[in-house]
Amino acid sequence: MLSSQISERVSYIGVNDRRTPRFEAMWPLPYGVSYNSYLVDGGQKVAIIDGVEVSRGLQQIDEIRARLGDRQPDYLIINHMEPDHSGAIRLLRSAFPNLQIVGNAQTLKMVEGYYGVADNTLAVKDGDTLTLGDGVTLQFYLTPMVHWPETMMTYLVEEETMFTGDAFGCFGALNGAVLDREMDYSRYMPEMVRYYSNIVGKYGMFVQRALKKLEGVKLSTLCTTHGPVWQENVEGVITLYDKLSRYEPLDNGVTILYGSMYGNMEQLAESAAEGLASAGVRDITMLNAATAELSDILASVFRHKGLVVAAPTYSDNLFPPVGNALRALSLRGMKEREVVVLGTCTWAERASGIMSALIEESGMKVFDKPITIKQAPTREDSEGCRSLMKLYAETLK
Repeated sequence: MLSSQISERVSYIGVNDRRTPRFEAMWPLPYGVSYNSYLVDGGQKVAIIDGVEVSRGLQQIDEIRARLGDRQPDYLIINHMEPDHSGAIRLLRSAFPNLQIVGNAQTLKMVEGYYGVADNTLAVKDGDTLTLGDGVTLQFYLTPMVHWPETMMTYLVEEETMFTGDAFGCFGALNGAVLDREMDYSRYMPEMVRYYSNIVGKYGMFVQRALKKLEGVKLSTLCTTHGPVWQENVEGVITLYDKLSRYEPLDNGVTILYGSMYGNMEQLAESAAEGLASAGVRDITMLNAATAELSDILASVFRHKGLVVAAPTYSDNLFPPVGNALRALSLRGMKEREVVVLGTCTWAERASGIMSALIEESGMKVFDKPITIKQAPTREDSEGCRSLMKLYAETLK
């Protein structure tokens, strides 16, 4: 178990998970994930902030006992009720019977609904405070729909430390160090983009509201529920979340998302990549929708400014893997993009129209006119695709 003293009053009591293959049973975890939890000792009272996943609950309890000795924690503050953070509630209550559960009204309903726990709770409202001792004040900021309706943040006023719940989190277990200033945190930044696009992406409007609420709050430390504790790169992390929640691209690269049954559409997608490269686009990511992880597709589209979608007609409809990816983008309200559409068929072209409709439904726009071909692409088709990509590259600049 990782153990780190973040400050004199705050210690890390989270755990790593390198065994679970997919987060929420969907999103790959090639580098694992951390479930972060914290202990705030105010001298008079002690608060646990957020819990861990149930299978790691005993680890957490052992660490709490090692740190407190004969003392008992007084409060369990729940910023977010998703079971990877609340799963060990009953274990914590069993180990510490007098532990009072602190959350907002929606949180406490979920605690009862998930775990049947309704006694010894404390409901807090936006702006309420809780004192743990002299000069140790916790203040609560409700941040609904970042990314569940009950989510909130807890602020240790005297240390300018915000316990942020899932906000500013990322995939990836912690490799020894907990604080960003004690590691090469650059490896976590792509995983933050993937985490945001996969988990939080639908809720950009609510992330913006939360950021607006926190504008006047001094933030020296961000204690998230996944990934590093941010101190050195606080500004960078907040800026990244601001951009992502505005659906602003992080670079001028292009994602080419394609589906191809027999290689014909793949051939046209290759021509698209050649046209972009010849026009000076250096960051091009080609993803086969039938084999790429949806997780990586979403992250790539959120990151890049450009998007090319290429797919054949299939059973008088759209090739399903491409359709699934476009619907996932629509679900997240992806906008601020112009998209090139390439469609093909053998006898009845339907793919281009369906792709265009899904793109517009999401809030993105179709660039120029879709290219649609029948059977295999000719040299003229490939050259026309390259020419369109050169025009598209100009818009990316």
